[in-house]
Amino acid sequence: PVTIRLLAPPLHEFLPDGDLDEIVAMLSADTGADEHEVVERIEKLAEINPMLGFRGCRLAITYPEIGRMQVRAILEAAVAVQAEGKVVIPDIMVPLVGTLEELRDQTAMIRETAKAVFEEKGAEVAYRIGTMIEIPRAALMSDQIATEAEFFSFGTNDLTQMTFGYSRDDVSKFLPTYLERGILKHDPFQVLDQAGVGQLIETSVQRGRATRPELKVGICGEHGGDPSSVDFFHRKDLDYVSCSPFRVPIARLAAAQAALNN
Repeated sequence: PVTIRLLAPPLHEFLPDGDLDEIVAMLSADTGADEHEVVERIEKLAEINPMLGFRGCRLAITYPEIGRMQVRAILEAAVAVQAEGKVVIPDIMVPLVGTLEELRDQTAMIRETAKAVFEEKGAEVAYRIGTMIEIPRAALMSDQIATEAEFFSFGTNDLTQMTFGYSRDDVSKFLPTYLERGILKHDPFQVLDQAGVGQLIETSVQRGRATRPELKVGICGEHGGDPSSVDFFHRKDLDYVSCSPFRVPIARLAAAQAALNN
């Protein structure tokens, strides 16, 4: 299986960097839209707190064509690879779900798109639909969410941000003081807060598997490369960890040590 997350970043991250006038001119040339229209659109989509705003499944629910485009690309590629004699199982992951209704909406879109692709191509591939658990509410409601999700992946970066109420973009302004004065023992974005965020993960796993015993569960975040965090995930019966490429060697070593120690 290969896990593919649908678009999750805030919209502003898709805009090019640089002078606003240059960006407007470039977007106008690319889209054929009037520059005044481009400016109005940028102003309309501007957000005060993008990390808690128009991103994740909210984007695909509001603009279904974006979600359909991604799902079509994933499944058309899977069908093409399968035609070459290779086995591929896409795990399509819906990000930033906070309610069962959001996931139901996206699951229906994915299945509808899959049906259309398979009919067009005259072939089918097996696939699974799951979600990232990044919002504390989703962790607490995991028994309901597991009625739709076939797998969970804990987005520990966002889950830490929302549990502590710390903005990842601004935490550097006060974190050094917190660490120096012993208010925090570790940077919670590097070393998992096992007492708080860890409790949400443990609760979510228990409730999710109470609904769906075969539920595949893992994590995606920088914590996947931290040895103490990997040990915690092993003890809580998670199936895998995922992290940045440069952390993979550490993660593999930590996973082996966790298996031996436990």
